[in-house]
Amino acid sequence: MNKIHLGAVSDFNDGEAKGFDINNVGADTFFVVRKGNEMFAYVDICPHYNDTSLPWKRHMYLDNQSQHIVCAAHGALFDIEDGYCLQGPCLGQTLRKVPIEVSADNDIWIRLTTIEEFNL
Repeated sequence: MNKIHLGAVSDFNDGEAKGFDINNVGADTFFVVRKGNEMFAYVDICPHYNDTSLPWKRHMYLDNQSQHIVCAAHGALFDIEDGYCLQGPCLGQTLRKVPIEVSADNDIWIRLTTIEEFNL
């Protein structure tokens, strides 16, 4: 199979994010966020330094209201839908979006070629 199953949409509450460590390196390399019925995925790196992971604790990618992705190190806020930085030292930059697929059965998949391309 040329894809890896990340779970089902129902595994995520609305306004919830989860990090993934596909290669078992000991740190999440990307994360998936559910907003309504849509799923979004991004590389777990703040564009401010290009090597800083976003959450202060595993899976803690969103602010207290689950309205924005937040970088715990810099206080930057990012739009969930497009990864655009709305506030903070990386204003105007974006998180790197990771293509994922949601099947008709609401399963979430990532292609192996995407993992290679994004070095996840």
